[in-house]
Amino acid sequence: MKKRKNTTLVAGIGNEILMDDGIGPKIVKQLGKALPHAQADFESVWLGGLEVIEYIQGYQQVIFIDAIKTQNGIPGDTYYFTPADYNETLHLSNIHDVSFLTAIKLGKMLGYQIPGSISIIAIEIIEDKIFGTEFSPMIKKKYPLIFQEILEFIIPIIAGKTKAGLYPKKNTQLTSKSSSKIQFLLQPESSSE
Repeated sequence: MKKRKNTTLVAGIGNEILMDDGIGPKIVKQLGKALPHAQADFESVWLGGLEVIEYIQGYQQVIFIDAIKTQNGIPGDTYYFTPADYNETLHLSNIHDVSFLTAIKLGKMLGYQIPGSISIIAIEIIEDKIFGTEFSPMIKKKYPLIFQEILEFIIPIIAGKTKAGLYPKKNTQLTSKSSSKIQFLLQPESSSE
C-alpha cells in the first residue's frame, strides 16, 4: 500500500479534453491552488470501478468530484452523495467494470483500508462527448459559483471541523432561478460529532 502524506484525498474525475466532462479535474486543480497549505491531496484522476479501491486505500476520507447527467437536471446544479445514497456519476462506475458500491464492498471484504468517510460531489453538465478544453457556455457562466460552493463545502472537511459525507444543515429552499442550487440528497438526522 502506498504511504499517504495526508489523510484526505480530493479527487477530480473526468476528461479535461471533453468540454464539461473535465469539470472535476479543473475544480480540483483550482482547489489545490486556493488551498496550498491544506492537509489534503488534490489529484485529477481517470478511473472507476475496481481501480477506485486501490487508489483510495489508506486515506481516512475521500471527496470525489465528478460530472453527472440526469434526465431533468439543470446544468450547473451541484449534488452531494455518500455511498449509501449514491447515484451513478459519469466516471465512478463503468459499464465494463463493477459499480462503485460493489467495488467499495469488495475492497472491504478483501481487507483494503477503505476510507471511513466518502463524499461524492456531482455537477450537472451539458456536454461530455465533444472534444474541447472549454466548458459549454452555460457551465462556463456558472463555473465561478459552482467552484465557490464546493470550496465552502470542502474547507470545513479539510480543517477537521466536519467529516466527508456529513452535510451541514442549510436552507435548501432555493428557487430554480438560483445560479447554482445546492441539492442535498442526504442530510443525516443527527451526528454525535
